[in-house]
Amino acid sequence: MQSVSDIWSMVLTRMREDLSETTIRTWFDDTAAVALEGSALVLHCPNDFKRSNIQDRFLPAIEAALKDIFSADMAVRLLDDDGLRRYRGKDVKKPVSLMDSGEFTFETFVVGPSNELACSAARAVAENPGQHYNPLFIYGDSGLGKTHLLYAISHVIRQRDPSAKILYIKGDEFINDFIESVRSGKAGDFRTKYREADLLLVDDIQFVAGKVETQNEFFHTFNTLYESKKQIVLTSDRPPQEMAQLDDRLRTRFEWGLMADVHPPTLETRIAILKNKAAQLGFLLSDDVAGYIADQITANVRQLEGTVKKLKAFRDLNNTPIDRAAVDRAIQDMSRSSEFLITPDAIIREICRYYRLDEDQIRSQSRSRECLNARQIAMYLIRRMTNLSLDDTGKLFGGRDHSTVLNSIAKVEKTMKKDPAYAETIKAITTNINSTK
Repeated sequence: MQSVSDIWSMVLTRMREDLSETTIRTWFDDTAAVALEGSALVLHCPNDFKRSNIQDRFLPAIEAALKDIFSADMAVRLLDDDGLRRYRGKDVKKPVSLMDSGEFTFETFVVGPSNELACSAARAVAENPGQHYNPLFIYGDSGLGKTHLLYAISHVIRQRDPSAKILYIKGDEFINDFIESVRSGKAGDFRTKYREADLLLVDDIQFVAGKVETQNEFFHTFNTLYESKKQIVLTSDRPPQEMAQLDDRLRTRFEWGLMADVHPPTLETRIAILKNKAAQLGFLLSDDVAGYIADQITANVRQLEGTVKKLKAFRDLNNTPIDRAAVDRAIQDMSRSSEFLITPDAIIREICRYYRLDEDQIRSQSRSRECLNARQIAMYLIRRMTNLSLDDTGKLFGGRDHSTVLNSIAKVEKTMKKDPAYAETIKAITTNINSTK
């Protein structure tokens, strides 16, 4: 029988159709599935703030996902620590975090040409923290294994020194933590927490760009750790030079050590990832099925692994054989939500439709206000939703150079922060693009 944790993974996968990966990670990283009890899924979230928001904002989405999976109405029970204690009839044991679970190690990381440098550098850092490649800056699109490498580094260091002070934080959480420390007058505690770490792992550091006070605080934290020869590892969706609003002092420091990028995996690597994940879950995936999946999902490791989990769930819950028909069903959601299936032409086409412009206008040298605005949004979304480089993006718009593209991206990001209506426009266009691919 499929485990309740796998069912919860399926729920999250379906919710990714309507919610961004950042939203999923922000609100559900502390939430764990406890049991499937009759027609109710029992969840536990120890964080009061997150639990309240899940209760108020996301329960309908969870229930809808469950109905999609089981073809029946399902209830959701969301427990706090006291509720979980009463449910289990014993003291609550702190759940093991993903970082400490042993699931994300170097042994479970499939190495290929697209990630070999990043993996080798991460291993070197884990073997001799603070001695080589400090900081280690790993960048690449979402779902390619950056967080896996952070967890793997932590796992090795924790195994060697259980007393090591290891701190993992997401970029947006660092911002919120800093703001809360200022609001509550506990800036000293905040600095002690971060500046006494032996290993600081920051996921999605790009979120600090443009936050003046947060960047200043991170600058001093970085200096303190670096001068103490403490290891710093950062991940981002782009290299420092492409973070238009990043403080120059931080940009130079991010480039001090080693910058390693990760790319979408090759066909052979994708097949290896699929077979490796299936083996972890306790079943074999045939060459034919693995090859078929690898042809359909071409760039996102997270989606590859999610497809394998779905196949196992279909087999265990519905006695469905793992064949091409099952694969088609399993990857349906992935294909709909996959950013890698979006092309630059599709983005330009949707923006032209939205603003009622001809494609020749947006690609031309026209400096009219309407064309300029649409062109900047197109450049921003192409950079965010595809793997096209800055130079290649510029070529789509009359041969503009990469600095023009970079400035356009910065302009859109800055306007989104100041103008909620503008931000909603970007969101609406993005939704339209996702729904038509």
